Amino acid sequence: MRKKTLLAAALLAASALTLTACGGSAESDKPVASVSSDVATEKAATVLDQPFKKPDLVLTDTQGEKFDLRERTAGKPTLIYFGYTNCPDVCPLTMSNIAIAKKALPKADQEKLQVVFVSTDPEHDTPEVLGSWLKGQDPDFIGLTGDFATIQGGARTIGISIDEPTKDKNGKRVSMHGKQVIAFSPKDDAGYVMYGDDATADDYQKDLPKLLTGAKP
Repeated sequence: MRKKTLLAAALLAASALTLTACGGSAESDKPVASVSSDVATEKAATVLDQPFKKPDLVLTDTQGEKFDLRERTAGKPTLIYFGYTNCPDVCPLTMSNIAIAKKALPKADQEKLQVVFVSTDPEHDTPEVLGSWLKGQDPDFIGLTGDFATIQGGARTIGISIDEPTKDKNGKRVSMHGKQVIAFSPKDDAGYVMYGDDATADDYQKDLPKLLTGAKP
C-alpha cells in the first residue's frame, strides 16, 4: 500500500508545519519540513530526525477536571491530535482509524496507549460535547478543551497550525487546523513519529506495537 517514511533533516520549526484543515485546502506555501532524499513509499510514518517535546498544556478533560498533559501521560505511549467535533471528515476518520487499530491490540497494550484529542474549537467543544463525541470513537480516548490561545500555542510547539474558528456562509463553525497525529515515545516522552491524514487503520495497526515500546516504525 502507499505508506511512506520520510526522515526529517532537522527539528521542525514550531511555526513551519502549516497544514490544510478539515474540509479545506492549503493555507500557506511554507514547507512542512526539510526531508532527506531517502524515501521509501511503503511507510505511512514520518520519522523525525529530531523529536518534538510534548506540549506543556494544562487543559480541562471531559469530566471538567484539570488535566496536565505532560504529567498525566509521562512514560506512556501517547498519540496526540488536534481537531474539533464539528469536523465533517478528517477528524472523525482519524479517530476512527486509531480506535480500530487500538482494538486489535492485546487488552494490556490497549490500556497502555494514551490517545489525546485536543479541541481546536473550545468555544463549542465543552467537556460535555467533547466527551459525548469521543464516546462514539473510543470511551477511553482523552478529550481536552480550554482556552483557545493556550491550545493554539501548545499546538505550535509541535509544528501544528490552528486558526481561530469561523463560520461559513451557512453559519456552520469551521476550524482550520493541521491534521497530523504525533506519536510520543514512552521512553523519553519525545515525539519522533508523525502521521498524515492519509494514514489508515491498517497503518496504525501495523505500527502501534512498535510505538508502544518506543521503537520507530
